[in-house]
Amino acid sequence: MCYRLDSPAQQRLHEYFERLGDLLYNKNQRAWFALYVLGLLGESPGKSIEPMAAQLCPDSQNVDACHQRLQHFLVDSPWSDRQLRRAAVRYALDTMTCRGPVAAWIVDDTGFLKQGTHSVGVQRQYTGSAGQGANCQIGVSLSVSTRTAHLPIDFELYLPQSWTDDPDQRKEARIPDSVGFHTKPHLALLMMRRALADGVSAAPVLADTAFGNNLDFRTQLPGMRLDYGVGIQGPTRVSVIGKRGQRSEPLSAMQRALNLGPRAFRTITWRQGTKEPLRSRFALRRVIVPDDPLQEPVWLVMQGPEGQAGPSHLYLCTLPARTNKKALVRLLKERYRTEQLYEELKGELGLDPYEGRRYPGWCHHVSAVISCYAFVVAERERPFPPWAARGAPRTTPHPAQLLSA
Repeated sequence: MCYRLDSPAQQRLHEYFERLGDLLYNKNQRAWFALYVLGLLGESPGKSIEPMAAQLCPDSQNVDACHQRLQHFLVDSPWSDRQLRRAAVRYALDTMTCRGPVAAWIVDDTGFLKQGTHSVGVQRQYTGSAGQGANCQIGVSLSVSTRTAHLPIDFELYLPQSWTDDPDQRKEARIPDSVGFHTKPHLALLMMRRALADGVSAAPVLADTAFGNNLDFRTQLPGMRLDYGVGIQGPTRVSVIGKRGQRSEPLSAMQRALNLGPRAFRTITWRQGTKEPLRSRFALRRVIVPDDPLQEPVWLVMQGPEGQAGPSHLYLCTLPARTNKKALVRLLKERYRTEQLYEELKGELGLDPYEGRRYPGWCHHVSAVISCYAFVVAERERPFPPWAARGAPRTTPHPAQLLSA
């Protein structure tokens, strides 16, 4: 079923992209930006530049020229990704936070499978998108969530050293001199500092073991006044804090969980799944990580499903000792929403199929996608969205359905 925007929503769409267009440098940039986001929001399954140009160009004789101009707009036009993303995020957050505060910041990464070796940042590397090593690019994302919505606010392209250390590849991909090699956790820290500088409300940072295992990542967050709840691997050493403040001998988190025994775990339900409630068994202990220079007490959260010999997941969390344990578990499990976010960004708004090879084009494309999704989220979060008419289905529409004519 198609969902249609009513007249006020169409007006909001026009005003929103007019506002973003004001951040571009001239009327030509504004015109091609408008055409590009129209293609991303449209219903065509082809979201790369060539099929978008074929669909959007009214004159079939000018499709090639339209294709070239869209390509030029993305790759060669000098406009600020940060300014555009900041304005789009503020627009969506103003609506989202009317229904509740920002509850979490979520850091993750996703792969963009590629053929060939010329797309900027591509190499054979592990990606969760494929569940194995693959020829791909990796994008690191920062998103924020409220009780009812989830919004991507920033992306960084991970550039392996094989790219940043090669002058020829840097020149061909137009990688700016200011962009050097950064690990994925460092890219996440850069984005979080930008978010704080842009006035995004602080909230606990959630991340998987790829980030949580990085000691530098964990120890920098408290200095930014950000709590965290991050996955860790079993060998991470912890000391349990006793009732009088005494510390036990350091043991690996995995061994600590095994020593507790099954009776120490309690069943906690964290949300309703599509078929049944999602629940598992958890044990929580206050610990200190001996390798952590801050030496501050944190929560060790151990998840051990029924019938499993050891814990399936281990987390460290800096929330206060008085934190409700069920609330803490539910917060940690908010990370699942990032996978849903990636599915929509890739499947409905064309985040994945971008075929450009150069760094500025990738950044501009991602900015356009974030801008489109920000409008989608704002429309969903309105008290009476356009698809909420009496008798209409209550399912949330896909982004492409928002522009159905």
